[in-house]
Amino acid sequence: MSAEIIDGKKISADIRQEVAADVRKMQEEHGLTPGLAVVLVGEDPASQVYVSNKEKACKEVGFNSFKYELSAETSEEELLAMVDELNGRDDVHGILVQLPLPDQIDAEKVLLRIDPDKDVDGFHPMNVGRLAVGAPVFVSCTPAGVVELLKRSGTELEGANAVIVGRSNIVGKPVALLLLDENCTVTICHSRTRDLAAVCREADVLVAAVGVPEMVKGDWIKEGAAIIDVGINRTDDGLVGDVEYDAASEKAAAITPVPGGVGPMTIAMLMKNTLKAAELTL
Repeated sequence: MSAEIIDGKKISADIRQEVAADVRKMQEEHGLTPGLAVVLVGEDPASQVYVSNKEKACKEVGFNSFKYELSAETSEEELLAMVDELNGRDDVHGILVQLPLPDQIDAEKVLLRIDPDKDVDGFHPMNVGRLAVGAPVFVSCTPAGVVELLKRSGTELEGANAVIVGRSNIVGKPVALLLLDENCTVTICHSRTRDLAAVCREADVLVAAVGVPEMVKGDWIKEGAAIIDVGINRTDDGLVGDVEYDAASEKAAAITPVPGGVGPMTIAMLMKNTLKAAELTL
C-alpha cells in the first residue's frame, strides 16, 4: 500500500480562503479589519523570508499588515517600548516578534510583554496555561496546524494512540495537549526514551518533531498509521523531514510531505489566530 499524501499547501489554502470570507463578513457587519503587526530585529535571512510570507498572506486574506524592521543593534528597551506601543493600538489585533532575536535582547522578556490577547503566536505563558487547562484561546501556530492537518485529512483521533517524538515547548508539548483534547491516548518521546522504535510502532498517529534528518525509520511505522512530519532539515540531498519518507509511505495510511506538509499550515493558522484576536474585540 502507498500512503495518501496529506497536502499542507491545499489545506492551508482552504483555511486562508475561509479566513478571507470571515474578514469580508466582519468588515460588512462591524466595519472592522483585523491588523497584524510583525516586528523583525536584524537581518536573519530565514526570518526575512518568513516575514515576507506573512505579509503576502495578510494581503491575501484582507488584513491590515504592519511591518517594523529594526536594526540588529536595537536595544531591549527600544524593542519593549515598541511592544508597549503596539499593545495600546486599537488597529493592531495581533503582535508577532520574529525569533530569533539578537543576543542583547532577552526573548522571554519580550514575549512576556506582549498582551496575551494579542499574542497570536501563542507563546505567552498565559496562553500556554490556557491550553494546559483545556481552555485554549491562542494556540501556537505549528501545533495547531498539525492537528488541523489530521482532522481535515479524515484521521480518526478519538481513542487513537498518538506518539509525539520531541518535547519542545514550541511543538511537542502543545501538540500533546491538543491531541489529549481530541481524546487521543498520548505518549511523548525524547532522547531518553527506552526503545523508541517499539514505542513508535504502537502509534496510530505519529508526530515527529526532533529536527534530526530521517531519524524515524520506515520499520518503526505501524501499518495504517497517520504520520505528521514537522521536521525540515537541509542535507546534501536537499530538504528532508524527521521521518524516512519513502519507507514510511509503504506502511502508513497517510503522511505529510517535506516540504509542503506542515510548513504552509503555520502561516494559515497565524491568520486564523489574528482573525480570532479581532473577533475578541467585538
